[in-house]
This record gives sequence, structure tokens and C-alpha cells, in this order.
Amino acid sequence: MQGPLTGFKILDLSAVLSGPLATAWLADQGAEVIKVEPLQGDIVRHMGGGAKGITPSFLNANRGKKSIAIDLKTETGVQLVKKLATLADVLVQNFRPGAIERMGLGYDVIKSINPGIVYCSISGFGETGPFAHKRVYDPVIQSLSGLADIQRDRDTGRPKMIRTVIPDMTTALTASQAITAALLSRERTGRGQHVQLAMIDAMIALTWAEGMAGYTVIGGEDKAPPQLAPDLIYKTTDGYITAGAVSDLEWQGMCHALQKEEWLDDNRFNTPAGRVKNVAERLTMTAEVIATRSSAHWLKVLDEHHVPSAPVLTRRELLDNEQIKANELIIEMDQPGLGRVRQPRPAARFSETPAQIQGVAPGLGEHSLEILRQAGLSDDEVEELLSDGVVK
Repeated sequence: MQGPLTGFKILDLSAVLSGPLATAWLADQGAEVIKVEPLQGDIVRHMGGGAKGITPSFLNANRGKKSIAIDLKTETGVQLVKKLATLADVLVQNFRPGAIERMGLGYDVIKSINPGIVYCSISGFGETGPFAHKRVYDPVIQSLSGLADIQRDRDTGRPKMIRTVIPDMTTALTASQAITAALLSRERTGRGQHVQLAMIDAMIALTWAEGMAGYTVIGGEDKAPPQLAPDLIYKTTDGYITAGAVSDLEWQGMCHALQKEEWLDDNRFNTPAGRVKNVAERLTMTAEVIATRSSAHWLKVLDEHHVPSAPVLTRRELLDNEQIKANELIIEMDQPGLGRVRQPRPAARFSETPAQIQGVAPGLGEHSLEILRQAGLSDDEVEELLSDGVVK
């Protein structure tokens, strides 16, 4: 059965996470993704446990792709990528600004041989500015985007990072959406285009809706309160839960569930604005009550009073959670080099063109011969590339 992007071909020159994860999601939706790697492979192949150049992290961002290893330090390798680009709908790269141009594979070059291509460039900071040519990893973006400030410790004031690579994944999500939008535009206009995406831009755009609300109105910057309220994790006698009340109806339910009806008449909490203004006090008082009973007790009574709530699961526990099972989210498959593995199915469900994982992660250069022959190279040309060490 065909997916929504069946028939589109993507040439993926990106490495590590932001680009590879974006193209993995597009592969789930049916696109054919050709991963172009250096002869030693994407560095993530060698980070973490696994064998034969396959690690869990590499699998998670490269499932369902085809791999060809090309030496881009050679003119022959560059010319080969150009040939592959003439057959592609999309090219994705996340080299530092200027690097791809020095290779001879910049947008203007690729556009001249394939005017309809959607060329996506992912960088840390964009093409200009004092940070444009700096090396970048996820913690740098967390630090510069205000995300570490949002996570600041309420007691010490020390900025804190989220313990997963949110900027990389946010950039991947933004890139996959932008690429799809550019393909839709091409279908309507016949024109390809250059999609440029900076990690810092993607991260700030994501957090702005809530994290920058206090800085939205010009002139109010110095009045914005720090986000130092306790989080919505409550300790019970035997674990942790979360619960939240935004509307007046939910707040009423919370007060009844906690048997704290007097809070309904408390001027600090009897309006949505008051509950926001006095959030630290409200959450501290709530935590003191919840600490007195078990998780099961609170989840039952909160649900009975229509208060959004849930247990705080460990990553191990989520694998067996009944809601996750009901969603049929996690599937299993056999990955060479790792054995039996789990993967989440594509999150979006399409009624007419279902998305699905297209296959396992490829070995380094596993599809080189197939890709070269599909590109029209003769057996002699393929043998020459292999013997010269241009392709692996």
C-alpha cells in the first residue's frame, strides 16, 4: 500500500540527528530516501552499542533508508552526487554554512542541473551573524534559545537543560514539515526552491507560544516574571503523578477531589488569572495534600472529578502501559547487528495512504550497487568507482 509521499526520492547528505530524523519521518510516509555517507559512515553508527555499524541511535534516525558510501573529497564522488541529484525530488544537507558550496554541491549548482529540486539546508544558526560558522550541538542551542532559562532551578536559579536533544528533534520536525510544504508548492507551481532552516530559529519558534509569552508585548520585557513555579509532578506515598486544573470547572473538580473545598473561595485561586499569579503557592499546597495518599487513590478520585491526571511512568513502564498498547504505537522488528528491536510506528495515521516503517536501518553502503545501477551506470563504471575507492 502506498504512503502519502510514495514516488518522491530524497537524497540525504545529512548526518547525526536533525537531518536524518527528518528524512526518516519522510521515509515512513513512503518517500525513497538515499542516505549518502562518507566512507567511514555517519558518526552515529559508531556511538553506542551494536555491531556492524548499527547502533540503536542510528536505527532510530535511519530506518527504512538506502545507503551509499561516497568519498566527497574526490571530484569523482562530487560528480556522482550531482548525477544522483538529477534524479531526486529533495536534497537535504546539514554541513556548516559554506562547506557544501566548497564541495561544489551548493544550491545554485544543484538547481542548475535540477531546477525542480527542493534543497533543504539545516544549520545551527543560519548563514549570517557572529555564530553562523561555529560548530553546534544540541546543548548550545538549548543555552542560546532561552530553553535552559525556562528550565531554571526555582531554588538556586541555576539554568538547567532538558535531558534529551529537544532542539535537534524540533529542527527535524520543522524540516520534515517544510520539505513537504515545498513539495506541495512545487506540485502547484512547478518550481523547486531552497529551504533554509536554523536550529536556533526552530527552537525559539517552538517555545515562543508559551515560554516567551511574557516577552511578547513590546515594552513589558522588564516586567516578565521568571518561570520558577514548581512543575506539575506530585509525589504520592508510593510514586509520582501529574494533575492539572486550568478551567474553573477543572479547578472545582480538583478542590473536591482533594477535599479542599475552602480553596474555592480563596481569593488567590478563584479566578484563572489568580491561579496563574499565585501558581507557586497553589502547586505547593496541592503537593502537600497529594503527598498523603497513594497514586492509585489520587488517580481514581481525580478522574472521577474530571481533572486531567496520569501516573508518571518510567521509560520501562511505558512499554507496558495499556494506553500505549491500545494505540498500537510500538512495533517490533529484526534489525541486523542489533537483533529484535522496538520502534514507534509513524504517529500520524492516514486513512487512504497509510504511513508505515519501510524497513530496517541499512548497513554502510548496503545499497551502493543498486543505487548506481538505477542511476544508469554501467557495470564497468560501477567497478571503477569501487576499485578506485570512491564508493563503498
